[in-house]
Amino acid sequence: MTAHVGVLGPFLALPQGSSPRRRRGYLEKVFDAFISTGSMDPTLRPMVAESWRLSLASGVSPDSVLPTVDLLDAELEEYRRTHPLAAVMPLIRKLLIEDAEDSHAIVAVADAHARLLWVEGDQALLRRAEGMNWVAGSRWDERSAGTNAPAAAMRLDKALQVFAREHFASNVAAWSCTAAPIHDPVSGSLLGALDITGRDDVAAPAVLGLVRAAVAAVESELRIGALGAGARGAADMRPIASGWRSTPELTLSVLGRDRAWLHTPGTPTDVELSIRHSELLFLLSQHPAGYTADQLAIALHERDVPAVTVRAELSRLRSLVPDLPLQGRPYRVTGLVTDVSKVREHLTAGKVAAAVAAYPGPTLPSSVSPEVHAERDRLHREIRSAVLGSADAETVLRFANSPCGRDDLLVWRHAADLADPATLPVVDGHLARLEREQGTPLGLLRRG
Repeated sequence: MTAHVGVLGPFLALPQGSSPRRRRGYLEKVFDAFISTGSMDPTLRPMVAESWRLSLASGVSPDSVLPTVDLLDAELEEYRRTHPLAAVMPLIRKLLIEDAEDSHAIVAVADAHARLLWVEGDQALLRRAEGMNWVAGSRWDERSAGTNAPAAAMRLDKALQVFAREHFASNVAAWSCTAAPIHDPVSGSLLGALDITGRDDVAAPAVLGLVRAAVAAVESELRIGALGAGARGAADMRPIASGWRSTPELTLSVLGRDRAWLHTPGTPTDVELSIRHSELLFLLSQHPAGYTADQLAIALHERDVPAVTVRAELSRLRSLVPDLPLQGRPYRVTGLVTDVSKVREHLTAGKVAAAVAAYPGPTLPSSVSPEVHAERDRLHREIRSAVLGSADAETVLRFANSPCGRDDLLVWRHAADLADPATLPVVDGHLARLEREQGTPLGLLRRG
């Protein structure tokens, strides 16, 4: 029966909306049958079945494992210091670990031999994980520790998830994990794996996308480091290894666009963002103090949006725009200029004509985010108020003819009051049409 595998996908542990409890029950029955009779349920994911067979053949106990800790103290520190992934640990902490501490999860980075090098995150979970030697320096290859995500991800060279009882050893079956291999972007060689470990929600589909995006960002950082080393020599790699990178000022354009455009000075083309990325980046640009993932989820939609989805989208955004000055805990962005802020600068300076010229349309008009909607209305009220107070006929008429002013009766009244004899017939004609459509007698609007 391959339909079951097809629904889940070969590397995804739980389909969207599935019940973790029912999945656990199914896996317990399948595992018990395998251990007691050697029979393998055909509906079990092939990658899990293969790993179970490997674990059993290697003599791994199905009851409990306590992997060997190969490296301790100074030896571990020295090995980590010289490992290629040390240079990207600041990025991994920024992308995942800062959030993991708030999300009840653990982030682990392993070398190519499935030896854990860094294990960081939620302190309570870290203390629990120590009971099975899920600690830095321990070796978690499948032949020693049984089925687990980082080892399987490196063996299969695929991003994947292991949910609960899919782990071979019973003392690991309370955990779930999502992992992806990391490669040297120049040579293609395997460097290790990135893993998120925690409760059932760590096996959500969005987390697989989150880990993939984080690995893409890590490999991009390694590629930048390799290019920099070639151009400047290895000594100049220290700024990258410490997580520093000069960031040019970015410009975000959201006015009159359903999908924002992000421009980086010195680059030939802009990046068109998805609607969700447009919303996230615009909201962060408007609130310098930042948002938590939960606050962003609420701001995006009045109905529930899982915080893990927000984190996944922000990680993808970082991967898409490596120079994006996005920080975590809370999420905030610096050095980003928006066309909204430019309109407001003109309004503050009393330059109504410049503000109207810089206002091609409403902010992300197709967005249904309550927070974006509120920001959209706020800017429109500000510029409309300035236009209604302006005595510049050309500026008022320009706004009246824009998408935001075309059906605005009060703005067209004001335009008619300021119109010169050459344009008055056209203005009056449009005003008359609005009167008919909106049901207000034209005679009440005429000038004396």
